Amino acid sequence: MSNFTLHELQCFNAVVLDGGFQAAAERLHRSHPSVFAAVAKLERQLGLDLLDRSGYRVQLTEAGRAFHRKVRFLLHEAEELQTYAAQLAMGEEAELRVVLGDLCPLPPVLEMLSRFFAQCPQTRLHLQFETVTGPWERLLEDEADLIVHRVPKSDVRMEWIDLGRVALVPVVAPGFLPFPPDTDITPQRMQAFTQCVVRDSARHPSEQGHFLVEGAPRSSVPDHLMKKELILHGMAWGHVPRFMIETELRDGSLLSIAGRHFPGVVEELSAARRRDRPHGPVADQLWDFLARHAPVLRPTLGHVPKAKKTPEYYR
Repeated sequence: MSNFTLHELQCFNAVVLDGGFQAAAERLHRSHPSVFAAVAKLERQLGLDLLDRSGYRVQLTEAGRAFHRKVRFLLHEAEELQTYAAQLAMGEEAELRVVLGDLCPLPPVLEMLSRFFAQCPQTRLHLQFETVTGPWERLLEDEADLIVHRVPKSDVRMEWIDLGRVALVPVVAPGFLPFPPDTDITPQRMQAFTQCVVRDSARHPSEQGHFLVEGAPRSSVPDHLMKKELILHGMAWGHVPRFMIETELRDGSLLSIAGRHFPGVVEELSAARRRDRPHGPVADQLWDFLARHAPVLRPTLGHVPKAKKTPEYYR
């Protein structure tokens, strides 16, 4: 069996889609005899009857139907390859790889990315989610073009745009603690209670864990959404980004224990990229777009709500 050509596959596909050789020829801007010859040659090379020509309209044989499913996939890949080559010739990236970190509030950031990529339909957005130091690792190992996360600003390999502040609030569910969840809770008093932490998705983590109470039992989860659910169900306590628990803090289904000993923390959410790497035109446009629209977070999301002080007569 000799190799068939892309042209022969395109002719076969057009006959299937249009139900005849004349219509296929018009679709491909070819002559009727050339399309007929291409399909006949394809069948000879394969040793298969792909089309049943006995009726008024040509029909797929059983073998032809199975073969056509593969042909459609291959032709789609060929079209994408052609588009990719054209973009390379124009100097535009076919894909941008963006990593969102676990401190990234999805609605405002995705809304911004959606607006940008609607203007660049030929560039595909490849999104990935990573936790703790995972975004830094992906960026520094050239597996991402841009990250949205907290940034180690002392690392001279990165440049960044600040997008707003994110407060991480230490919270518990009502009834989780056998004592009032007030501003005077110490780490020693929390040693008996399970603390929930987010696992680092980096292959080679570069930081120790944050806010850990020494000697306390721990439960690890893949992200803050799972962490929030564990805390809501009274299975643990931990620090959660304020943007995820605004409603729960208001309705009392989660209680802040922020105070002298657990002050919470405020992180700067940033978009970051490599300073020491060249960037394509679409990547530069995205960078300028983010700079023009920063910040994207409400100021309140960067404030840690304190625990309520227990009245003296409850002590």
